[in-house]
Amino acid sequence: MKRSLYSLLTERKNKQQKSFAVLIDPDKAPIAVLDELIALGAAAAVDFWFVGGSLVISHQLEEQVQYLKKHSDIPVILFPGSPSQVTRYADALLYLSLVSGRNADLLIGQHVLSAPLVKQSGLEVLPTGYMVIDGGAPTTVSYISNASPIPANKKEIAQCTAMAAEMLGMKLIYLDAGSGARTPVTEEMVASVSAQIEVPLIVGGGITSAEKAAAICQAGADVVVVGNAIEKDRSLIQAISEAVHG
Repeated sequence: MKRSLYSLLTERKNKQQKSFAVLIDPDKAPIAVLDELIALGAAAAVDFWFVGGSLVISHQLEEQVQYLKKHSDIPVILFPGSPSQVTRYADALLYLSLVSGRNADLLIGQHVLSAPLVKQSGLEVLPTGYMVIDGGAPTTVSYISNASPIPANKKEIAQCTAMAAEMLGMKLIYLDAGSGARTPVTEEMVASVSAQIEVPLIVGGGITSAEKAAAICQAGADVVVVGNAIEKDRSLIQAISEAVHG
């Protein structure tokens, strides 16, 4: 029987082993780019591919996921910005509920619409409390979600939101400063949230160096996600992977 990715994530958390996920934006990853990422990801021992985004205008997500599955042994997890970003060819789906906002459509509305498709897909579903944190610049996710991000200096709000999401049954908590953030989620906020939850904690957005990735891991993140920075500098895959796993 195939092992669930959630059991892998929880086991790694219990062993205090950190994971590195590379976020692939379907709009920016033609096959030539995927070939390069697959080779670099294998060499750097990347743990997960996250595929998706807040705004995907191309129609190649399913083709890209199939290509990743065919040419890479790294698990593929969907990070969808809408119900259209679901394909059965992935390994799992982050079923994101925007718990940091007050937009009912992204708390439950889109999930109601997508539920039949998700159930039929056979994907491993990972209920995820998704929290957008102010990264110092307007981001696609804050604009598309029509929800104000949690202020970067309000760790208490983030902490209580994460606690509530966990008690409501979320299996993962995801703190995201968003694509294009000037600053990542602060180490203080990561530490504050991590200390109050038992489920795995994912942190992404604005992480542009191995040093920052290491610091966020040390603060309590279980999975570090990097996308934008790698699009600009592929060498960061190896450097960040070493920092996370070290």
